[in-house]
Amino acid sequence: MTSQTSTVAAPAVKTVVDAQASLMSTVRGLWPYIWPAERTDLKMRVAWATVIMLFAKVSTILTPYSFKWSIDSLGEYLTQSKLSPGSAALETLIMSAVEFTVIYAVLRIVTALLTQGRDALFAAVAMHSVRSLASKVFVHLHQLSLRFHLERKTGGLTRVLERGRNGIETIVRMSMLNAVPTVVEFLMILGVMFYTFDWRYAFGVTLMLAAYLWFTTVATNWRIAIRKSMNDSDTDANTKAIDSLLNFETVKYFGSEEREAARYDRSMAKFERSSVRTYTSLAVLNFGQALIFTLGLAALMLMCVNGLRSGVNTVGDIVMINAQLIQLSMPLNFMGMIYREVKQATIDIEAMFAIINQSPEIQDHPNAPMLTVGRGEVVFDDVHFAYDPARPILKGVSFKVPAGHTVAIVGPSGAGKSTISRLLFRFYEPQAGRISIDGQDIHAVQQKSLREKIGMVPQDTVLFNDTIGYNIKYGRWEASEDEVIEAAKMAQIDTFIRSVPLGYSAQVGERGLKLSGGEKQRVAIARTILKSPPILVLDEATSALDSFTERDIQDALDRMSKGRTTLVIAHRLSTVINADQIIVLEAGLIAERGTHDELLEKGGIYYNLWNRQREVDEATEKLKAVGALA
Repeated sequence: MTSQTSTVAAPAVKTVVDAQASLMSTVRGLWPYIWPAERTDLKMRVAWATVIMLFAKVSTILTPYSFKWSIDSLGEYLTQSKLSPGSAALETLIMSAVEFTVIYAVLRIVTALLTQGRDALFAAVAMHSVRSLASKVFVHLHQLSLRFHLERKTGGLTRVLERGRNGIETIVRMSMLNAVPTVVEFLMILGVMFYTFDWRYAFGVTLMLAAYLWFTTVATNWRIAIRKSMNDSDTDANTKAIDSLLNFETVKYFGSEEREAARYDRSMAKFERSSVRTYTSLAVLNFGQALIFTLGLAALMLMCVNGLRSGVNTVGDIVMINAQLIQLSMPLNFMGMIYREVKQATIDIEAMFAIINQSPEIQDHPNAPMLTVGRGEVVFDDVHFAYDPARPILKGVSFKVPAGHTVAIVGPSGAGKSTISRLLFRFYEPQAGRISIDGQDIHAVQQKSLREKIGMVPQDTVLFNDTIGYNIKYGRWEASEDEVIEAAKMAQIDTFIRSVPLGYSAQVGERGLKLSGGEKQRVAIARTILKSPPILVLDEATSALDSFTERDIQDALDRMSKGRTTLVIAHRLSTVINADQIIVLEAGLIAERGTHDELLEKGGIYYNLWNRQREVDEATEKLKAVGALA
């Protein structure tokens, strides 16, 4: 029996120890933001807030004394019948009671003023902490690898960041504005009880507080698991909602509104059950706290009543004990809430710290130099790469894009074409081999300088939820309005922009959903034209365009590519027939290379791909012709 008991009890003890260690590590992580080394003004605010807090608590402790003195003065009048109405002695007692009542009111006002002043003074410290850490997380998210962002769930991540930001404010504000003042007030009350009464009263208050905090700790640890389950179900529901709304058109295509609603409702049903358990457990916690506090208060007042019987205490003493503990009950009740909220905030902040502590997969070497581009020659030398070691993507790829030339990469789906552009941007590092620009290994230079020199027009263009002008100007933020318009003209989209209400100030919607695929693609081309980089990467840049528009855009791309090193990732072979060299990838290897005519003469993979596309294009044209006749 003993053995079983110790086995069961050990995890509970370990949980409390782990929780305390976790809270301490969280506070240590937050401390540099609460006490920022570079902000003397904020340090002074913390210092002054602490001084004001001490004065406020002294005023709080003195308030019940004034109440006691006032009651005792009136009590003396009631117990001394020889004081007749209008007598000087009676008037003295009345005036004394009035004075103490005024003192009581003044102390209450001073306490409120100091408390609110302290809160206002500390607000800048709390919100600076929130801002600093939130900004750090935001910057860090942009430093994390593409792999992290491809695997994350946007809804769940935003929820983690939101709760983490709220958790920072909770810990900073509650620890300074509630927890520390409550501890100070408790210590002062212990001194009052010992000085005004005796050690038994101090021991009774200590015993009551110990039981109160013990129950709060145990009950809150029980509630944490329930709250975590509620948060998990909330995150899951939020993730499903955002995922479904981002795929709004797909849901409509397949008539899946009911299925999506049912899927979301199942997640909300879990959230509902967890929420009910959370509120039920909160009711149990609140009742237990009220029971412990009331029993402790009643015990101390009974002790004082017994002292009244023996003449040791006065009626004012009973009132003072009641007032002192009732005053303590308010911050003590906050103490229970503080423990619950701080525990929850710790969980939320740990989730945020887990993101901060996640090292970027791609990092610059210390003192890495800036990339300098003169000619702009790009070289892939025996490059090996795999997203997963069990599935290699590139198996020793070597090629050169001479300065000012255009090289196209073609091949079937899954051959590794887009992987080449990701490696060039250093979104990933090759497991073996070397990629260089003008002889400089891109692994050894600063990522920012590398990406400044490369322009990208992706296959799937996602725009910011802002104006058309904003999205074009994103290519070069210091560009003038005339340069933005010129870039739009080169991308064959200026006429369209001027035809819509508000023109360049028109909103594109979330992810650019208010624009067609071709319009979004032309905005991306205009953005890259505006950037004017020495090296271009075109990843299926005309895939979303019709044949007529494709020819116009291809002319613009050809003009933009002239004199620049250009790497074209292409599925539609008609867009690369003028490339200086075409590389055919298959299963991660270079199967063929040459010009368009040379590859057709070989009669190999490129020849088959070309003929297959021509057959598809001819069949499409016939269908269009039949449709037009109908």
